[in-house]
Amino acid sequence: MAEFPFELVEAAGDQAFNAWLELKRAGRGAPVVLGNDKSVEILMETLSPARTSEAVADIIRSAERLRHPEDLASHRAEDAERARQYLLQSDPNATPFEFEGAEVGEWPAVPSASTGLSVAFDVLSRRPLQRVHIALIPTDDWTTIPAHFLWGGWNECPAPEYHVAALRSWRDRFDAELVGLTFDVMNVRVGRRPDSRGDALALAREQYLYCNDIVDQGVETLSALAAYLMADEWWYFWWD
Repeated sequence: MAEFPFELVEAAGDQAFNAWLELKRAGRGAPVVLGNDKSVEILMETLSPARTSEAVADIIRSAERLRHPEDLASHRAEDAERARQYLLQSDPNATPFEFEGAEVGEWPAVPSASTGLSVAFDVLSRRPLQRVHIALIPTDDWTTIPAHFLWGGWNECPAPEYHVAALRSWRDRFDAELVGLTFDVMNVRVGRRPDSRGDALALAREQYLYCNDIVDQGVETLSALAAYLMADEWWYFWWD
């Protein structure tokens, strides 16, 4: 922990959100709840030695040129085409997988249970962690937190600049704020929810583009995600 590049503050898991609020009001940087010791250790592995001030600045500059979700959609389409071309080169007789997107499904009678600040809880028992760490990132722009952590760019998880662009878009449209971040989970809290099923479904499709695992390995349908987005102030993203 002594080698971690940001100031860390400890809190009990069940008090993590209140501690985050207090640190936010204190103006000591942008706070973000990182989870337990293991989570911080894994985050450290991605930070060193690649993290430099210039690398962070490059990500932020790249994010400023992106439009969310349009550019993320274009990026996904380019990745799919590259994968198709690679498959055809490997086997000209292969039938490429066609991405069909998620099933819309029926609107649920009851929305899924709230995830809350999941990074402060044990994933199996759902009990609050005994201790979590809150990092204070030296910036007055919390949307750049993924850039400071060089966070993303593995498997289906977007590169850091796409996270920054998404958070800025959601901040402006939904009064969103990043609260929790582990090595594979992001917790976002919003002040404005979609107020119609149509708007909620549009947002669900956008979030599926951003993080398909929340549907494919989570709520299963876009309607289930949309109902959740209308009912709850917490957004949950997870990448396998």
